[in-house]
Amino acid sequence: MDGRFRRRFNQQFTPELYERYQRDLSNRLGCEFEFRLAETPLFLPDDFKAKIVVAAEEIVAQLSDAKRLQQMKRAIPPRWDTPGIDALPSLTQVDFAVVREKGALVPKLIELQGFPSLTALQVVKRDGWNDLLQDLEGLDQPWSCWFSGYNRETFLDLARRTIVGDHDPAEVILMDIDPPRQKTYPDFAATKLLFDVDAVDPTALTKRGRKLYHGGRQVKRIYNRVVFDELIRKNIALPFDYREELDVEWVPHPNWYWMWSKYSLPFLDHPAVPRATFVSEVEKVPERFSERYVLKPLFSFAGGGVNVEPTADDLTRIPREERGSWCIQKKIEYAAAFEAADGGGVKAEIRMMFLRPDDERTPILAQNLVRLSRGKMMGVDFFNKEFTWVGSSVALSPSS
Repeated sequence: MDGRFRRRFNQQFTPELYERYQRDLSNRLGCEFEFRLAETPLFLPDDFKAKIVVAAEEIVAQLSDAKRLQQMKRAIPPRWDTPGIDALPSLTQVDFAVVREKGALVPKLIELQGFPSLTALQVVKRDGWNDLLQDLEGLDQPWSCWFSGYNRETFLDLARRTIVGDHDPAEVILMDIDPPRQKTYPDFAATKLLFDVDAVDPTALTKRGRKLYHGGRQVKRIYNRVVFDELIRKNIALPFDYREELDVEWVPHPNWYWMWSKYSLPFLDHPAVPRATFVSEVEKVPERFSERYVLKPLFSFAGGGVNVEPTADDLTRIPREERGSWCIQKKIEYAAAFEAADGGGVKAEIRMMFLRPDDERTPILAQNLVRLSRGKMMGVDFFNKEFTWVGSSVALSPSS
């Protein structure tokens, strides 16, 4: 988006540079990528950076309001209501589309997650691009993907305090279903590389009384990456029940998966938030529904189930008992945030990533993730499989 750096990058871009970047990341992590890595970082201009920082921090402040939190607790299903929820989530993701309003690029909220993202992998992506850019004229300077005054060293300390806490990393696990088969496995490899925390399937745990064990060692802290809709869909039998009182710390606590999600969108009132309404509160189909709204399931990930051109029939077919688990949201139009080297426009979505260690009262805006698209829908492989200059990336600014 920053035209100065974009022009220099595009003029010097070659397929070999992209191949070098992909090879470098795979070598650093010792694994291949099942999701697409984009050909470019996003260069974040100062004016847009200021707008998105303010919007993200103000939205998280609204989410942290005690009255709103009490209402959001309704989202927690009794079957998965886990004891010991903390005051605020330890990891939070706030996703913005880059749109154009009155001639200027501005951020518009599209999704929320009180759940981890690619916390460790984004550090490795930044490292990869930072090293490659040193070979490009006009781009040979230190680059940052961090906010709130953090640099690589201080961010790693913040992330370590968030993920590991004051434990030995051997007493901490990253928990997900069948980790080697997850598309996000490169982030698991990066978590091991940077924080020495192993990825473990929950079915590999054993329970004795209130304690969980793995490989004969007590698990004292769980970096929780289990997506509940996958757990439910696959009907996986676990050696513990989320409703039990266990001697384990959750990062983040599982209840935030339900509370700070798309479920929280209708509770927000902010210029950067397109209006959202629970389907259970929609009395009649809005005018120009397909044109002006998207229909979203509240508890899905990576764009699963989102209907970008819903019809009146799509809305009315949702069973009454399920209507509280869907929302409609005013549609926004992604702008061409920048131009690719081939001359085509590229749309961008920026995830603002917050961390909150145990000894911090409020979430701290610390890093970012970017998804690039040239298809109809962001972040969904089907809509982007024919395109280049799409996929997973990171936003960079010159280090101060």
